[in-house]
Amino acid sequence: MSRGTGAGYDRHITIFSPEGRLYQVDLGGTRGSSTAPELCGSVCAEYAFKAVKSAGVTSIGVRGKDSVCVVTQKKVPDKLLDQTSVTHLFPITKYIGLLATGLTGMAGYCALVHIIIWIADKAQVYTQHAYMRPLGVVAMVLGYDEEKNAQLFKCDPAGHFFGHKATSAGLKEQEAINFLEKKMKDDPQFTYDETVQIAISALQSVLQEDFKATEIEVGVVRKEDRVFRALTTEEIDQHLTAISERD
Repeated sequence: MSRGTGAGYDRHITIFSPEGRLYQVDLGGTRGSSTAPELCGSVCAEYAFKAVKSAGVTSIGVRGKDSVCVVTQKKVPDKLLDQTSVTHLFPITKYIGLLATGLTGMAGYCALVHIIIWIADKAQVYTQHAYMRPLGVVAMVLGYDEEKNAQLFKCDPAGHFFGHKATSAGLKEQEAINFLEKKMKDDPQFTYDETVQIAISALQSVLQEDFKATEIEVGVVRKEDRVFRALTTEEIDQHLTAISERD
């Protein structure tokens, strides 16, 4: 019996695996003769985390002195799709934005902390009931707080949330976090341009790819207007050029 996959430990809500994990949190769907989760309709928080990475997208978030930036890959699955209709960036309010990494169709759309607590509570409740499907998405929420300046929060499918100086989600999450830890170790006070370019550089570094402006999405909030917005391809291209010239 394989231990790392949940085999044998995902048949009941109350069974812990040897690693101390509760795989089974939803027995929804019709069970067939097989006990394999993908065949019997069972879904769990552990698999929700895997679903986030299975989307094949890496996302980065970086908080600067007076701004905060999130960056993710923009993958258009069909050449016939309108590129402008494909996005992982969502405005929650005029001043607060959300970057969804994973199965974005499961992401839902005030004070910043209250928003992230609401998202975390919703995600956590979905892990408690057999008739609910855990949300296979990691949400990064960014905004500008009157007292605490630029803010960046991340919430995972289990409902855990924390404030971050920088963070990552998705396929190359740990590699990106290692990159960001080196950049943030001396607690730098990045300017707006530095914040955006560090986030883009982190994505390029861990994926070992030089992106075109149309291949990534960048969301920002700045102190000067505190409005959440997505950068245009022209603005992204300017930052890519600056990164290229610097390197």
